[in-house]
Amino acid sequence: MSVAKSVATNALPTSLTTTLQQATAASPRLADFSLKQQGRLISRRVFADVVRFADFAVTVMAGLVIAALYVDEGIATHAYGYTLAVVGTAAVLVAVMEILQAYNVSKFASVAALLPRVVLGSAIAFGALAAVVFFFKAGDEFSRVWLALWLVAGTFGIIVERLVVASLARHWIETGRLFRRAVIFGTGDLSSKMISMLEADVEADIRICGVFDERAGSRVGSEKHGYPLLGSLDSLIAFARATRVDLIIVALPLSAEKRIAELVEELSQLPVEIKLPARLSELHFAPRTYTRVGTVAMIDLVDKPLEAWGGIAKWLFDKIIATIALILLAPVMAGVAIAVKLDSRGPVLFRQKRYGYNNELVEVFKFRSMYTDMCDAAAAKLVTKGDPRVTPVGRFIRKTSLDELPQLFNVLIGDLSLVGPRPHALQAKAGSDLYDDVVTSYFARHKVKPGITGWAQINGWRGETDTHEKIQKRVEHDIYYIENWSIMLDLYILVKTPFALLKTENAF
Repeated sequence: MSVAKSVATNALPTSLTTTLQQATAASPRLADFSLKQQGRLISRRVFADVVRFADFAVTVMAGLVIAALYVDEGIATHAYGYTLAVVGTAAVLVAVMEILQAYNVSKFASVAALLPRVVLGSAIAFGALAAVVFFFKAGDEFSRVWLALWLVAGTFGIIVERLVVASLARHWIETGRLFRRAVIFGTGDLSSKMISMLEADVEADIRICGVFDERAGSRVGSEKHGYPLLGSLDSLIAFARATRVDLIIVALPLSAEKRIAELVEELSQLPVEIKLPARLSELHFAPRTYTRVGTVAMIDLVDKPLEAWGGIAKWLFDKIIATIALILLAPVMAGVAIAVKLDSRGPVLFRQKRYGYNNELVEVFKFRSMYTDMCDAAAAKLVTKGDPRVTPVGRFIRKTSLDELPQLFNVLIGDLSLVGPRPHALQAKAGSDLYDDVVTSYFARHKVKPGITGWAQINGWRGETDTHEKIQKRVEHDIYYIENWSIMLDLYILVKTPFALLKTENAF
């Protein structure tokens, strides 16, 4: 069994926990990155985009509010021209601030560093508006008093906004949420050079949590450039399951092609970015081949799915559609609940622990479809055709997937997504074998939140998994979905799902 498959839980081994705690206490570099700080990473790209929008919105609102409060016949007469001037000036301001590097997230925490740029940006943007008004001889159409009041109010509004941004940035820096948590695999010369370069770049957006190496052995607990040596590959995977890791840097030379391929196969089952240092080797590539971590050029081996705006778009999509679906399906769910209650004694809902994002255990809701004294919470035995454990109502709601409707509440809670790989029970089997014993890349399907429906389900791979081929095909479709995700794909799957449910030959 592969290392990745053997680490199927999120429990950190005691030995690794002890080593990390000792290293954290001894090393100031790790003081802000203990295991307790597992908050979700704040995307720097999203943060910068939100601040850009805030600058634009504050400027527009200030102009429109001043126009509404300052009663002037010219403003009412030339409302379209004023609106165009407000929007255009706000757009110019954002462009100027971009040139002045006022959207550098590394500087957001310091108001003193950004204040001169904010004032200068406002002056240039409003000066540009004044120049346009003068050039086109539109001075009679635009109120000078309004322009002066807007300049003051707009600049003041952006300053207040940036004070809020600075407060948020400082909080997220203190809790480690504005920096990517990185671990390094490899302890050779390449690793040493890379660590030195990353430490020299004060604006790099990563913090190193530790170093791992396949030859760790008795060296576990020692240090590499002040960072603890935490173990080999299995320890790295356990660490990434138990705490937040955003980036794995494989610090091996390109000549170790076979070993890198083996590592990537194991590590790609984690929901993290995997990169390889590029410029530190003798072989150089074209600049477009690289991405950068600080000043260090990297080759992307594996991308983290649903990053930045993609994750936000999917989150909004889930919450909005799930809320609408719950409202529309409330009569159906009430009817199913009554039928389950009248059909057999016991609770209406059945709760089952299943694997979720990054192998975390989540409790999934379903309408109970089995007799209470025969329920199989671990799914140790497959449900087969004519299974005596299933109630009469249970057979119907399982075939039609109506038993899955309570999982809409899981979507609102945040344990599930509307669309994604189906969450499997802990002891789910293909025939007599556990899923992860059958499919090498099985845990790669846990790189995103599981879903109520998915690509595999609409392509016919739902229901009983009595053969190895069925789970292999399901996992193949799940990984395809993860690698090709888009909002349009989610919409397509949701639209196709009702039609897929009409094919009930594999659902018992």
